[in-house]
Amino acid sequence: MTLERLVSKYIKTAESVFTEITISNSVSSVDKEKIEGIVEQAKRYLEDAKHYQQRKRLETSLASVSYCEGLLDALRMLEVAKFSWPARK
Repeated sequence: MTLERLVSKYIKTAESVFTEITISNSVSSVDKEKIEGIVEQAKRYLEDAKHYQQRKRLETSLASVSYCEGLLDALRMLEVAKFSWPARK
């Protein structure tokens, strides 16, 4: 798989998560506004990934979408956000 196809695949996967992610209302130890701030940062990383992809800076694009996925995974592991990653083929 080429780097360009890999970047496209990861970007599409992250985009699909943002269509279904829900934030838990029963968070006690983490402020909901902070959680929403992390979600917004993840969205910014996704936008960066798209920006760099369009400019053929694929290594930077891949790094950006990886940061996005890392933040989303952390929120899911903390059980403050619910979503599922689409099945990767």
